[in-house]
Amino acid sequence: MNGAASTNDEIVRVGPALPRIAAATPLDGRKVAVTWRSGETRIVDLAPALESRRIYIPLRTDDALFGTLRVSAHDDAIEWDGGLDFSAIWLDRLPPVAFDNADFRRAMDDLDMTLDGMAAQLEVSRRLVAGYRKDKPIPRHIALAVRYLVERQRA
Repeated sequence: MNGAASTNDEIVRVGPALPRIAAATPLDGRKVAVTWRSGETRIVDLAPALESRRIYIPLRTDDALFGTLRVSAHDDAIEWDGGLDFSAIWLDRLPPVAFDNADFRRAMDDLDMTLDGMAAQLEVSRRLVAGYRKDKPIPRHIALAVRYLVERQRA
């Protein structure tokens, strides 16, 4: 080599690639439809995250401000007027809003759980679990608990 480093030699890569956002659309209830560069689209609920940091107080109640949401110039965050932003890494870690009966059945299969076993894990009745497997609407706290159980098994 002639002593000058090539452009590729100057880039250090560690771990998985950063998630990149192709598009984001604000929805009612502090939800956002996020389309990733991979083509996947997911609706996430930002309300709990916005409640967790004082800097987001203006976004909690100001619908007009929340509506200024846009993707950052580097596709690595969503941002709002006033210098507020939310990183793609954090956004990617949020669970999708949707969790239906088919997701519940799949989770039970992944966990190799019986109705009684799932009822014990969730501390609910066997009858409720049977309803969630069929057509009973799944409350958000149950969906989050099931997602936790699946993630814990994968770890």
